Amino acid sequence: MAGMELEDFNKSIEVIGKKLRELRISAGYRSYEVFAWENSLSRIQYWKMEQGTNCTLKSLHKILKIHEISYQEFFSLIDDNEAL
Repeated sequence: MAGMELEDFNKSIEVIGKKLRELRISAGYRSYEVFAWENSLSRIQYWKMEQGTNCTLKSLHKILKIHEISYQEFFSLIDDNEAL
């Protein structure tokens, strides 16, 4: 990836991570570790997703199923200031 494309990609992953964290907290989980444990997720993988350092489509799909929301609903949570 070229420099600007990589920056845009990294920003997108960070925004996704921020929204995942907001979903977790709104579901009543203060700790990412408890959320991961109770939902049979790798704590390290989930932490990396929230930090915006690693996010696979497969992992995102699993987490959205846990929260019972669609991709469309999830991405609609991202406002214009955070645009991907």
